[in-house]
Amino acid sequence: MMELNTFSIAARCPRTGHLGVAVASAVPAVGGLCPFLRAGIGAVTTQSWVNPYLAARILDGLAGGQAPDAALAALLATDDRPDLRQVGLVDAHGAGAAWTGAGCTPAAGHRTGSGYAVQGNMLAGPGVIDAMALAFEDAAACALDERLMRALEAGDAAGGDRRGKQSAALRLVAGEDYPLLDLRVDEHGAPVAELRRVLEVARRQLVPFVAGMPRKDGPAGALPDDVVAMLLEAPGTRPGAAPAVPDPVRDVMGLHQEAGRIAHLLAQFAPVLAEIEVLRTLDLAHIHPPLVFDPSLPYRDVPLPVPHD
Repeated sequence: MMELNTFSIAARCPRTGHLGVAVASAVPAVGGLCPFLRAGIGAVTTQSWVNPYLAARILDGLAGGQAPDAALAALLATDDRPDLRQVGLVDAHGAGAAWTGAGCTPAAGHRTGSGYAVQGNMLAGPGVIDAMALAFEDAAACALDERLMRALEAGDAAGGDRRGKQSAALRLVAGEDYPLLDLRVDEHGAPVAELRRVLEVARRQLVPFVAGMPRKDGPAGALPDDVVAMLLEAPGTRPGAAPAVPDPVRDVMGLHQEAGRIAHLLAQFAPVLAEIEVLRTLDLAHIHPPLVFDPSLPYRDVPLPVPHD
């Protein structure tokens, strides 16, 4: 059992019936342990001292006709340490429920509303929960993936996990046994921002592919020609691909580093680079005049030597 100090949102789209979870944490691979979804049944996130079996049993209870509050209460009554659990869920009708045990690391709390449940623990402050709920409500006109992403970004901007940042995930289900969208960012210095980038790529490359996959209620069919042509291209040339980033270690020094190592180093320097970008926008002329580097300055008043025969 692992303590996952996390902020998350479980939600349902009232227009499509899609269910989703977005989650971020300062531990690795949060997307592999917290979100559990079942198409047409519900979406659950289990965190703090995480117990995946709680999520699975809650989904079973929802499938059996229990209301979210009842399914959650029934599970907590059988758990040996409900004080250490945090759970948020919505059912297929958008009814939400949440629980934050008294033993969860503060700041900890939850909030439910129409079609969503937001929860978090070991947060920078209670404002993280409020910011996420407000962002989700304000984006009511958007698709579910965008509403979840905006909620996660709002929680991140409000401070998120007070230990820092490491991983984030976004998962959606529609009517099939496979996910509509399942995106994860692990071991990254800015996982929520990176998840946004990955989502933009997925919308251009993955979503059209999933839309053409076999379905339970119809023939397998075939992918449209334009999707096939797109997927036959190299990843760097497909729609939404990020431009190539120069590698000074390779291009200038002639050294070749393993791709994972380069990604790790870039992630470590991401906060420093972000701070530099902020500093570049500041106007400090009223505090200190601009400094100009002039290599000729020390020699301007020095007489030139007289040449001798």
